[in-house]
Amino acid sequence: MGHPPGESVLVVPRAVVMGASGWRGVLDRGMEPYLAVIEREGRFAPRAAMETDPRFKQVIPYLVLRDRGNYFLMRRTRAGVDARLHDRFSIGVGGHLNPGDVDLGGGLAREWAEEIEAAFVPEFRIVGLLNDDGTEVGRVHVGVVFIAEAAGRPVAVRERHKLEGRFVPPGDVLAVRERMESWSQLVFDFVSGRGVGVRGGTPGAGDEAPDPS
Repeated sequence: MGHPPGESVLVVPRAVVMGASGWRGVLDRGMEPYLAVIEREGRFAPRAAMETDPRFKQVIPYLVLRDRGNYFLMRRTRAGVDARLHDRFSIGVGGHLNPGDVDLGGGLAREWAEEIEAAFVPEFRIVGLLNDDGTEVGRVHVGVVFIAEAAGRPVAVRERHKLEGRFVPPGDVLAVRERMESWSQLVFDFVSGRGVGVRGGTPGAGDEAPDPS
């Protein structure tokens, strides 16, 4: 599978977060009860088993990095581990939470240090919860979306053999939208105002709905 043998990752039972047909997109209104459920019900489990068990959602901090209106756009090369993501574009920095990360912010700070070469750690601002059950990868993951600003400070990807990354204007992101992983498509549509967010209901009830406001 390409991840460390015996790796444990933070998971939450799907049933306590969402109904059978989970929402698609970024849930930004009323996200606090959902975050509380993840904090309360989350536990660590072997990643190898969780990758194929749709009863659980692996929790992934997913960071969109911007710089004065531009987006940090990455392309996964064929040297990457997960063949399902080869040659895909992404605007999300992040990964699984492991024991020792303390919380979402701690896990994201670790991922930042592992994936990004920069002389600073930005302020991570949470904007919503991301879900898409329409893909094999998305079915067993739920994202916690953060935004951070580089504000003119240099940023590069650390694993250059696996990734390419640079800041580009929104139009350039849009130009490769069809080659982006589904999570990045949904997040870009949301943060760029092309798509509406999702309004939360009661966690586990499956009563989330697109937010027309």
